[in-house]
Amino acid sequence: MLSADERKKAYEEWQAHCREVQSMTEATPLKRETPAKREQRIRHLRKDYAAFCEYYFPHFLTLRDKVTGEAVRIIHNAPFHNQAANRVKSTADLKAVFMWPRGHAKSTHMDVFTPLWLMFQEHRLISFMVVVGKSQDAANRLLGDIQAELQFNKRIIDDFGEQATAGDWTEGEFTSRSGVHFLACGRGQSPRGLRQREARPDYIVIDDLDDDEMCRNKRRVREMTDWVKEALFGSLDVGRCRFIMVGNLISKTSVLANIAATKGVHVSKVCAVDNDGNPVWAEKWTKAEADAYRDFVGYRAWNKEMMHNPIVEGTVFRQDWIRWAKRPAWREFSEFVLYIDPSWKGTQKNDTKAAKLWGKRGTDLWHLRAFVRKASVGELVRWCFDLNDWAATVGIAIRFYMEASFMQDLLLNEFTAEGERRGYQLPIIGDKRKKPDKFARVEAISPLWERGFVFYDESQKADPDMQAGMDQLLAFERGMSGNDDAPDADEGAIFLLQRHSRMAAFEPTFGLRQLGSSANW
Repeated sequence: MLSADERKKAYEEWQAHCREVQSMTEATPLKRETPAKREQRIRHLRKDYAAFCEYYFPHFLTLRDKVTGEAVRIIHNAPFHNQAANRVKSTADLKAVFMWPRGHAKSTHMDVFTPLWLMFQEHRLISFMVVVGKSQDAANRLLGDIQAELQFNKRIIDDFGEQATAGDWTEGEFTSRSGVHFLACGRGQSPRGLRQREARPDYIVIDDLDDDEMCRNKRRVREMTDWVKEALFGSLDVGRCRFIMVGNLISKTSVLANIAATKGVHVSKVCAVDNDGNPVWAEKWTKAEADAYRDFVGYRAWNKEMMHNPIVEGTVFRQDWIRWAKRPAWREFSEFVLYIDPSWKGTQKNDTKAAKLWGKRGTDLWHLRAFVRKASVGELVRWCFDLNDWAATVGIAIRFYMEASFMQDLLLNEFTAEGERRGYQLPIIGDKRKKPDKFARVEAISPLWERGFVFYDESQKADPDMQAGMDQLLAFERGMSGNDDAPDADEGAIFLLQRHSRMAAFEPTFGLRQLGSSANW
């Protein structure tokens, strides 16, 4: 609950926002258009969501210079914004989760742009909107954004008439002059107010319901999921509503994850960058900006907030043990080992496979390249051959190892067939050691990270396979349910590098044995 001073400050900030809305929409760019042209334009904006947003909300979409405050350019909608809005518009009985990264306009589109687009259709598609936030105060603030547009957006008023409202966002509800009702609700609160009205909600948006504290408590997550499905969804007219949840996946144990996994729910999952590291909202930020952001916030925060890949630090490895550094010259390494963990012999793509290239320089161990992905055996085999071809160009020789139990049947056939196509075979050596328990093996090498002997080639920091391997390493713990092929391959490569070093360092000594009594014979 906000204090009196906090409420006053929030209201003053809202008033400043209203002045900006009014000022940036005051001068419409089409003052001389004829009535016929005006009607034609409005018909077009009702059909074209991107054009609707750009015309009515320049104050949201204008990028400003951080120093001067001057307008620089318009940030256009990303394709996923437009696709989401069109799905909401075309589906009256919609249950959807829009899982978008931080800073990708989840609230702006689903709490403001989209409901207003529905409201100003020729035949109105929204009559009662409910905004649900972490608290009543948070929900009220979300409601304040839409009330600001209705009361102060001059372009909306010019085209659709006065939208003065009865009620106030600070009290948690208001009604537009045209009769559309807006209500704010904090999480876990009784939605009885929804049932008392003659008209039931037809647009509910649940905005960023999860937080770290709640997600650490499975019981609270389960109770909040029940509240969403039973109390909130149950307040509708047998589920007839556009029922929307927005947020980013900050935890795999979260309300968002539970709702997204529910049968019949449409899920729009958008990651900040694609497999090549290019931003999916290229209209807003560049690859260089995305890289800089990732470097500043760190690997775990980037995956949690921007990639819907929350990494729970396991009990073995810690984030602050990970050391990225500039790789030494290739000639400074004494040995290179690629350890392949194909996980099984089949060719299906639903199984994670790993291959890790490690090098040794003095007592330091360097992780240099990675293949960690859900892929067929054929993809893994081609990557290994490509790596070997690349190694020849930089003048290094790689020892290839694989667990001996995998070196049979279909797997070796794949390597043999690819070798015949390329004109040579990879000299893969079988790792025949009798391996102890996987957890014990991987745990045994963790002090190498802690004591600072392990380094990662910083040129590979943005590589998706390297990141996937890091994910598995940091999450590694006994009984883990996720993939652990990457740490297993790490252990294999490091064991072999360390074994070779021990053998090279061992210098046998010879001497005369002293003869004892006959009992010693």
